[in-house]
Amino acid sequence: MTEITSEDRERINLLQLVSSSKNEFKNLSLDQLKRLQELIEKKDYSYDKKAHKSKVKLLGKINVRIYELEEGKGIWS
Repeated sequence: MTEITSEDRERINLLQLVSSSKNEFKNLSLDQLKRLQELIEKKDYSYDKKAHKSKVKLLGKINVRIYELEEGKGIWS
């Protein structure tokens, strides 16, 4: 059995914040988004094709939100 690390707990907590809201990433600060991005990039899902695809999709959404926060509201709003 694999041990759950503090980074795993942190990643899970941030993902729960995202999944518990209709607005997904709007409730997270820029620092929280960057940390979540870092934690997700570290996690290896290469053994599960479906999980890896979800990881890539989630990272794309995080990148869009980070861009919106850093550059202004965003180009589509």
